[in-house]
Amino acid sequence: MPELGLELGLELGSVIGPETGEGDCMEGAGQGVIEDVRRIAVLRANAIGDFIVTLPALEAIKAAYPEATLTLLGTPWHADFLTGRPGPVDEVVALPPISGVSAAERGHAAPDTLIEELRGRRFDLAVQLHGGGRNSNPFVRRLGARVTAGLRTPDAEPLDRWVPYLYYHHEVLRFLEVAALVGGAAGSLEPRVEVTGDDRAELADAFGEPPPGLVAVHPGAKDPRRRWPARRFAEVADRLDRPVVVTGSLEDKDLVTEVVDAMRRPAIPLAGALGLGALGALYERCDLLVANDTGPRHLAAAVGTPTVAVYWCGNLINAGPLVRTLHRPLISWTTACPDCGASGVDFTVPRCAHDGSWVTDVPVTAVLEQAEDLLTRGGVQT
Repeated sequence: MPELGLELGLELGSVIGPETGEGDCMEGAGQGVIEDVRRIAVLRANAIGDFIVTLPALEAIKAAYPEATLTLLGTPWHADFLTGRPGPVDEVVALPPISGVSAAERGHAAPDTLIEELRGRRFDLAVQLHGGGRNSNPFVRRLGARVTAGLRTPDAEPLDRWVPYLYYHHEVLRFLEVAALVGGAAGSLEPRVEVTGDDRAELADAFGEPPPGLVAVHPGAKDPRRRWPARRFAEVADRLDRPVVVTGSLEDKDLVTEVVDAMRRPAIPLAGALGLGALGALYERCDLLVANDTGPRHLAAAVGTPTVAVYWCGNLINAGPLVRTLHRPLISWTTACPDCGASGVDFTVPRCAHDGSWVTDVPVTAVLEQAEDLLTRGGVQT
């Protein structure tokens, strides 16, 4: 059941079930660094969590080719977020909607003028960090790079160097395998995002000075089946006895309001009021984020904030935190739809029509215990 899975690595037509690569081989294994690379294109054109989990791989590629320009083929939000931000990405080309590449909807072909413009950049290396490759590999091959590398399902076009795409694999490690194909050696496994002065200024203008001891709660998730009940977030927030801000997108406004209204103590609702950089600056000032499995959890962790998050068991394999010192996942072991019993682990079964939560078996006491432990370890008693 892919939609219950990640907001990470989604490529239309390539994550419809577990993509086993039985009989596949790793092409180009051990070939290492490519000579005379000056221009690198990397395809990763989706959401914030999707981008953050690629950062260790992007840093490994940049370290292997420090003099090369690394161009991210992304979307407009990538350009807004990354322009002027320190990190491995030197520039962003914001792609228009392209089916299976930068858009989920069918019917959007890559414009010939775009392909001509990208080919004119004469990339030496093009890396596909996007998905199984059914849609993205043909796009990457059209760029005309001297060498292509990335992921591949059995029915996707091959690249010059590739590793098989199998669904259940942690995204950070998956992309580091691709980086290794072109000589990139892993540094830190933990993604890092640098908060800038502009981010902090935007936060100050929109929010003011965050109170000391602030805890953030993020009750949203793109897939409603990954949402822990709002009233449980409210109960945890109340029992922590801290200043609380409840974050969310504009689409999460009702959910944010539901959490705030269910609390006995006052909390600050903040739905859609901050840009992504300012949201990172806010999380940077928080002692803890309590959330679902979602992009903002990745952002909070990437700016150094401890997190407690509720995960469906399958998602933990692909997108859970790799360390437990600062990040604590609470795991739901529900494997069938609570409404109709449709399997969530048999990928031959179509996704059922129900959107009810699959993570209600995670108790408040478990989330609260981990939150209190992290706050106490941080030196501030709850």
